[in-house]
Amino acid sequence: MADNRIQMPSSMGGLVRYFDDYKSKIEIKASLFIIFVCIVIFIYLYIYFF
Repeated sequence: MADNRIQMPSSMGGLVRYFDDYKSKIEIKASLFIIFVCIVIFIYLYIYFF
């Protein structure tokens, strides 16, 4: 039964490799993004209720 095993080529083993050397031109800190989202929510609520 061990003779019936199928072996995949080492480069096609179903693994996906993502390159980590890609850098975005726009980098925003997480805390700054959260503050921006909160400001947008407060502006929306202010416009909605007043």
